[in-house]
Amino acid sequence: MNVIETSIRRPVTVIICTLAIIFFGIYVYTQMPQQKRPDIVAFSGPCAMIATTYTNIIRTEGASVQAMTGQIVGNVLNIILDPIMILGFHWNIAGAALATLLANVVSTAYYLLYFSKGKSILSIAFKDFSLNKEYIKAIYAIGFPASLGFNLMSISQVIVNGLMAGYGDMALASIGVAMKVSMITTMVAMGIGQGVQPILGYCVGAKLWTRFKQILHFSLAFSFLLSLFITIFCYFFTINIVQAFLTNPTAIKYAVTFVHIFLTTSVLFGVYYVLNNTLQAMGDANGSFIINVSRQGIIYIPMLFILNKALGINGVAWSQPAADILPTLLVFLLYQRALKTHIE
Repeated sequence: MNVIETSIRRPVTVIICTLAIIFFGIYVYTQMPQQKRPDIVAFSGPCAMIATTYTNIIRTEGASVQAMTGQIVGNVLNIILDPIMILGFHWNIAGAALATLLANVVSTAYYLLYFSKGKSILSIAFKDFSLNKEYIKAIYAIGFPASLGFNLMSISQVIVNGLMAGYGDMALASIGVAMKVSMITTMVAMGIGQGVQPILGYCVGAKLWTRFKQILHFSLAFSFLLSLFITIFCYFFTINIVQAFLTNPTAIKYAVTFVHIFLTTSVLFGVYYVLNNTLQAMGDANGSFIINVSRQGIIYIPMLFILNKALGINGVAWSQPAADILPTLLVFLLYQRALKTHIE
């Protein structure tokens, strides 16, 4: 155990192990039967989980630049490796899977190096590992609702694809592009919410409620205005953005319509995600659970079937805006309840 711990804390060892994993992965990939090659993407799961966990831990310490660097390193490497392995090595989709695996390995190595150099106030050494029932309970109380929300998002995406497939390949391709365009606003709002969450958490722990409200009000205003700007930009340049991904006239027509539908409520994301992360910062596990289950599950999934039946293809697209309004109101009410509970 001491040998492993000592090795993992040496940056050179981490680098050598990372390179060994990369070259071993490429070797195994080239030797395995072609029909089995896509399965290699499953091996990226542990690295993706570690990288995601460490990103949030480092961000919580206030080192947002270092947390972002690890993500950028992996994403940039993925972008570089994709054309090399897809077009250069002619590995097609399987090459993209391997590129994802290697990118996740490198991101994980970056975070291991960060901890091994002692830049964090926390430790990943085995001697510091302990199991505390209260800590585990607190982590899962906040983490489980967020995890459930992401899982429901995946399930709803499968349902959307299934419904759109009934309207043809062009409709299916168009809804995918439209969702990616609308995700521009979503990701920005999510980033602001995740960025302000640790700061609000510090204020809650120290009971600095005046500062808590000042930070929250600024974050809400900034996130809302930024979401509004991005929404307006995407609306007026929808066709230009869509044409970067689609060439078929029918698909472009579908995509433009879907994007405009999604954008009707995207301005609310600036408020929704900041307040949702605020609930997590306040330790309101029940409120966070209700919000995540409501938006992606209880409301959105039934809406998909109801509006698809009532409005057809456009009804599938309108399901998302319809499912955004109520959770936004709900998260505001839950925040007010949580704030009242903490202050009293």
